[in-house]
Amino acid sequence: MADRFILADDPIALPKGAWAKTERRTLRRGSQPVFSLTQGRHRPYLFPVYTPLGFAVTSECPADHPHHNSFWIASDHVDCWMPAAAGRKEQYTYNFYVDETFQGRAPGRILQTNASGEETPGGGYRITQTMEWRGPVEWAALEGRLAAREQRLLDLKTIEGAYVIDVESRLSAAEWDLSLGPTRHAYFNLRVAESIAVTSGGRVRDDRGHSGGEAVSGSGARWVHYNGPVGGGHWAGLALFPDPRDHRDPYWFVSDWGVVTVGPFRLEKRDIRQGETMALRYRVILHDGDLAADAIAAHYASYLASLS
Repeated sequence: MADRFILADDPIALPKGAWAKTERRTLRRGSQPVFSLTQGRHRPYLFPVYTPLGFAVTSECPADHPHHNSFWIASDHVDCWMPAAAGRKEQYTYNFYVDETFQGRAPGRILQTNASGEETPGGGYRITQTMEWRGPVEWAALEGRLAAREQRLLDLKTIEGAYVIDVESRLSAAEWDLSLGPTRHAYFNLRVAESIAVTSGGRVRDDRGHSGGEAVSGSGARWVHYNGPVGGGHWAGLALFPDPRDHRDPYWFVSDWGVVTVGPFRLEKRDIRQGETMALRYRVILHDGDLAADAIAAHYASYLASLS
């Protein structure tokens, strides 16, 4: 079928005896690429990310923030509470947001250990990824301490003029308790293509009618929409909806130069005990055209209806 989704490797010819530390697999609808699962040196992410008409709407590793990886999940201020002598616990602090030491926290890596895909009813497609959040190489931890395990679900469907991606991240403590935050550098992130950024002629706004990164940032918004010119007179964009069941008062960091971050633990940390799992969910709309605020509001209303 011409519209069937297929997830396949992107082979790279290397000299004999050479291998790559990173990999990329692309989801296609027929012959049209939708997005690629990319395992970078420090984390897995989606890039490139396309609209149904084939316009790329995100940016990978921009020069100003090379740790901004298109469509990704990460967190700064990750603490492992390690068993110590006499029943005490010691705090080991890591950073899974920036790929170098950041605010005194050593950088960890998020490594995809498995990814599989399957068609879903109604012509959709689900990708299931398993991942390990590992701290840096250090004394007594040559592979990096296993801070957390994550299962990430990506559910894709098509609607008129747009792709809809539902993201669910299930983060579990490994062999010790875990804390995330408080931080604004977490949890779900988008870095839009340069042409869409406000600084290049695009627009960013929220459900309250606020425009511009400074006005949108902070608490209060239920959704954020970024769109702009993508060439040849065309416009395209993306909208981000955090699940209100997980984000009663989401905290946003949005900039005119193109980053959108939203998470639930800006002001207080989130503890994950051994045996517990934290689930955070988001919907992303990747659309063609210059959609008005009422069109995004209708998409959001449809999202809320699907949760009931």
